[in-house]
Amino acid sequence: MNTHIATVDLAKAYRLLTHGPTVLVSARHTGVDDVMAAAWACALDFAPPKLTVVLDKATRTRELVERSGRFAIQIPTLAQLGLVNHVGNHSLHQQPDKLARAAVETFELDGKDLPLVAGCSAWLACELVAEPHNQAVYDLFIGEVVAAWADTRVFHDGRWHFEAADRSWRSLHHVAGGHYYAIGEAIE
Repeated sequence: MNTHIATVDLAKAYRLLTHGPTVLVSARHTGVDDVMAAAWACALDFAPPKLTVVLDKATRTRELVERSGRFAIQIPTLAQLGLVNHVGNHSLHQQPDKLARAAVETFELDGKDLPLVAGCSAWLACELVAEPHNQAVYDLFIGEVVAAWADTRVFHDGRWHFEAADRSWRSLHHVAGGHYYAIGEAIE
């Protein structure tokens, strides 16, 4: 177990997403786990904290979210670029060993029945806020954040500290066509 993982106050959970990172979405249903990358995720509300994420109809992760009613959002790091690229470009439908091929390791926290991806800098456990019209027409899913955690080596005191952490902890930002940026320097 990573001793650097600390609970994030739900009142500050939105701060884990406001810098616009590419995220990993994970879900579990009837013993099946999946993880996918998503570039379109953002904070939606403060109290209770909510977020949105776009999940294409073709993904297995979406199926698991719709069936289980819960999912996790993770903030992957620069060190996980290969993992992010693999889970973002392969479907569990066509590649049943996708997670093994991408070397995805998962764990659970606080009794949440969710596969959380090891090595990320932050995790948000969400309950699905069902909006069938938005899900069907726009592929837009809303999650109420029910728990949040971050790695204290890069997020503490209610904010990110990328400038003080090793470069490998920087978040990824997908800008299309398999092209990514890592978050840059802090400007005060």
